Amino acid sequence: MIPVTEFRQFSEQQPAFRVLKPWWDVFTDYLSVAMLMIGVFGCTLQVMQDKIICLPKRVQPSQNHSSVSNVSQAVASTTPLPPPKPSPTNPATVEMKGLKTDLDLQQYSFINQMCYERALHWYAKYFPYLVLIHTLVFMLCSNFWFKFPGSSSKIEHFISILGKCFDSPWTTRALSEVSGEDSEEKDNRKNNMSRSNTIQSGPEGSLVNSQSLKSIPEKFVVDKSTAGALDKKEGEQAKALFEKVKKFRLHVEEGDILYAMYVRQTVLKVIKFLIIIAYNSALVSKVQFTVDCNVDIQDMTGYKNFSCNHTMAHLFSKLSFCYLCFVSIYGLTCLYTLYWLFYRSLREYSFEYVRQETGIDDIPDVKNDFAFMLHMIDQYDPLYSKRFAVFLSEVSENKLKQLNLNNEWTPDKLRQKLQTNAHNRLELPLIMLSGLPDTVFEITELQSLKLEIIKNVMIPATIAQLDNLQELSLHQCSVKIHSAALSFLKENLKVLSVKFDDMRELPPWMYGLRNLEELYLVGSLSHDISRNVTLESLRDLKSLKILSIKSNVSKIPQAVVDVSSHLQKMCIHNDGTKLVMLNNLKKMTNLTELELVHCDLERIPHAVFSLLSLQELDLKENNLKSIEEIVSFQHLRKLTVLKLWHNSITYIPEHIKKLTSLERLAFSHNKIEVLPSHLFLCNKIRYLDLSYNDIRFIPPEVGVLQSLQYFSITCNKVESLPDELYFCKKLKTLKIGKNSLSVLSPKIGNLLFLSYLDVKGNHFEILPPELGDCRALKRAGLVVEDALFETLPSDVREQMKAE
Repeated sequence: MIPVTEFRQFSEQQPAFRVLKPWWDVFTDYLSVAMLMIGVFGCTLQVMQDKIICLPKRVQPSQNHSSVSNVSQAVASTTPLPPPKPSPTNPATVEMKGLKTDLDLQQYSFINQMCYERALHWYAKYFPYLVLIHTLVFMLCSNFWFKFPGSSSKIEHFISILGKCFDSPWTTRALSEVSGEDSEEKDNRKNNMSRSNTIQSGPEGSLVNSQSLKSIPEKFVVDKSTAGALDKKEGEQAKALFEKVKKFRLHVEEGDILYAMYVRQTVLKVIKFLIIIAYNSALVSKVQFTVDCNVDIQDMTGYKNFSCNHTMAHLFSKLSFCYLCFVSIYGLTCLYTLYWLFYRSLREYSFEYVRQETGIDDIPDVKNDFAFMLHMIDQYDPLYSKRFAVFLSEVSENKLKQLNLNNEWTPDKLRQKLQTNAHNRLELPLIMLSGLPDTVFEITELQSLKLEIIKNVMIPATIAQLDNLQELSLHQCSVKIHSAALSFLKENLKVLSVKFDDMRELPPWMYGLRNLEELYLVGSLSHDISRNVTLESLRDLKSLKILSIKSNVSKIPQAVVDVSSHLQKMCIHNDGTKLVMLNNLKKMTNLTELELVHCDLERIPHAVFSLLSLQELDLKENNLKSIEEIVSFQHLRKLTVLKLWHNSITYIPEHIKKLTSLERLAFSHNKIEVLPSHLFLCNKIRYLDLSYNDIRFIPPEVGVLQSLQYFSITCNKVESLPDELYFCKKLKTLKIGKNSLSVLSPKIGNLLFLSYLDVKGNHFEILPPELGDCRALKRAGLVVEDALFETLPSDVREQMKAE
């Protein structure tokens, strides 16, 4: 007997693969087992029992006489037979007798075998084997896509990921928190719908589902022990699952081998079913209980005609009808499978019902083999695809990252990063994080928040806890903001800095910050920016006082002119792009500070001379060679700071003497060779920077500058300093390094307030001991070679080293 376990190899598969077997495949598997049992049972009967039993067939009297005479003639020489005697009951019947050979058992065994081979129909003989072969073919067809290398690899990978996604603790948490499965959330859902169902991403208030963008709920953060355990253990596994799902999706969606393989094996089963039904229906009648057998073996047995009994015929007939019923049901199931395969669009899969049920709006639809496997999963249990969808959602991934961030960046750790920025505010810089930790909003003393290279930043309503927040810096960050957070920033934010690589990184909500006073934009803008709709909204910033644009504009945007009535400071850093059409400057009558840096200006713009309220002008890194127009600055009575550094200026015109209100003057990094004495008629100058030029001589009129506190001639060709310089007794910083000086006058001791002195890079041999009279000068403020410092008296050195 053949055990059924021997056939397991034809249908054996991994238990996990059952999730890809819909109900019809399971049903046909059971039908296959039933058909297999029929085949095995029939084969067993064929082996264990006699197949056929034959006896000589009784003939008519006339035939008997002739046959007897024939037999008598054939055996007359061996064994004489008595003449036939009539029977008392039937005088016409003749008794039949065969040849006497003492081999009766062997004779009938031989007859049985001969008649089985020659008289019995082949279908009656091989029916059990056909059933067995057909059933094995069905089993092979049903499981071929699980065995084929091109499809089995995808299936194994999918099943592996699916099981991990289904069992992951993060799946349960994400579904519970996002979809509001918690009973308490269900009770309060209607009450919270209007308050937590929207998010504003621009001045128009575009609406987005807040559940897909809100930060981790409070109970995620409150349960520190559970959250921490998730982050350190399952959290990392969940993070890895997100990456695996992304890569698997990219790989599987490229082809449809699984769908094609499943369709082909189903079509093959239908064809097989039709063939079986066709020939079995025609041949099942050939299985008969009695069979006539005519074999020419009279020489051996004495008989020619036999009547045989096929012992298994009755049972085989019943089994064949039963088998046909099973095959019919099997075939109808396969036909339904084909209908399902072709009627539905199985190469596309929509998570619409999952999105509606969970509230996770960003779950993408999938296609090809990925979609087909998900359709098959739904036939097993739709919960699998629902839990798997969590790992296709960027919202879910961001929530996991958020949870990791909250536990990695504790409030204490964030407080250690606090520092004071250039605006003298307590600032927290966060660089290259995967998101914005919610713990940031627990640092209530925070005044400035700087976010740099952080993608998908979501500013929640909890930012309202930062009562002291006044400054926000966004450097290469894409930011979305909750409507409640926007309301808070409208009232409290004073300074906003945005650094971007793409115009789309400019947050549209920034134009609604009505109390914003300072706006700094750094990034590449189009040359026709004046026509840009987004920047035209600057006119709504009614409180804007300072505007800085570091970009590549070719003209001053019209939007800037629109805020000129209250704009006090404007900075344009143009990165070498030529700035033309500056007539709009004339409209900025309230402008007090103007910076036109690296704008490729060849002359001082005439429009500047109309800014009567201007106090500071910075024309750094331009292409200025002549500044004869400086005479027009005499009309700017309030101008106190003039910076013409980093240009190509060769001389300073005498007209500069008319700028009597100047207090700070910067001519560094130019090509000036001669200083006009008229320069020092600007007797209010407190800061004078002439470093990095070609100056050889300092006029003695420098002593007129009694208010001078900062004087720098570093990196020139000066050979001597006039004694009048030391009449500027208010000097605090003196930079004369990298010149050709050989002697430092003892009169330097007159500079009692001197706290910083740079003499390094000259030809000094000794330093005058009178430096000791500069009580404010310490060793840290004296830039000099160590060997030259040793030429000072020891008491002077000790005095400078003292705190």
